[in-house]
Amino acid sequence: MADAVKEHTGADFMACEGDADAAVALAKSVGVDMEGVDHTWGNALYETFDQKVEEKLIQPTFITMYPVEVSPLAKRSPADPHLTERYEAFICSCEMGNAFSELNDPIDQYERFKAQAAKRANGDEEADMMDEDFVLALEYGMPPTGGLGFGIDRCAMMLCGTDSIRDVILFPTMKPMDKDKPSPKAEEKAVEAAPAVEEKIDFSNVVIEPLFRDTVDFETFSKSDFRAVKVLACEAVPKSKKLLKFTLDDGSDEKRTILSGIHAYYEPEELVGKTCIAITNLPPRAMMGIESCGMLLSAVHKEGEEEKLHLLMVDPHIPAGAKLY
Repeated sequence: MADAVKEHTGADFMACEGDADAAVALAKSVGVDMEGVDHTWGNALYETFDQKVEEKLIQPTFITMYPVEVSPLAKRSPADPHLTERYEAFICSCEMGNAFSELNDPIDQYERFKAQAAKRANGDEEADMMDEDFVLALEYGMPPTGGLGFGIDRCAMMLCGTDSIRDVILFPTMKPMDKDKPSPKAEEKAVEAAPAVEEKIDFSNVVIEPLFRDTVDFETFSKSDFRAVKVLACEAVPKSKKLLKFTLDDGSDEKRTILSGIHAYYEPEELVGKTCIAITNLPPRAMMGIESCGMLLSAVHKEGEEEKLHLLMVDPHIPAGAKLY
């Protein structure tokens, strides 16, 4: 990776290896946006690659030796502890596969999970969470292991010339639009024939976070601006498995952009046209190089060990910009 960055930008990160301040300054000197990213040597190297080099990798290319900061599950290189035994394959500026030697040192893995959890606590929705069960398993022992994940769907995207993975997967998780749609009369008859059955919702296995004991004075709380917003457009953020980019009507003359890490729970198409609730007076925060101006509200709970999330969607009769009290 460092060699590719030097070849395409002239920035030599190996000359300042381990020096976070020098690396961040070097990244900024070639026009890299470091806003919202931890200022470490590894992050500066990766952001430079991500923003300045990846788009230039047209021919099949293997990028090796990723920084530790962006490879929480990969084993450190014995030749350089700042880098890992990891590579990714790129074709036509698109990542096609990811491979690395598995980290089987429980102490190192625990420290990396802690760093990832700290990033997540500071608002980085791309960061991993602490997994103490996995660390415990490593303490029992894991032999040297490696793996390769190759994106067959991404390869199909390249061959078909499409920008959306939903166009090439065999069973897209979306309903067909107006396919075999019954006539209005048939729908009326179906409604008359089928008696309404009340849905039974089972909350017996639900686990929620404990309520906060610390109180917030009313004056502080009242400064948060909760507004109804209409989803004008929604799309997946490139190179992110979690983030969705929302274009919102907040009742003002300008469209608002908010990023939310809920792609595991919703597909972009099903959210267009919905009315949601957002906090609109939070300071802008850069995520994957995109400024997110606010936060959409979701309800989160667990059912057993599985985390569940519901984006708060309200009555469509509520106009954009309506304030919540």
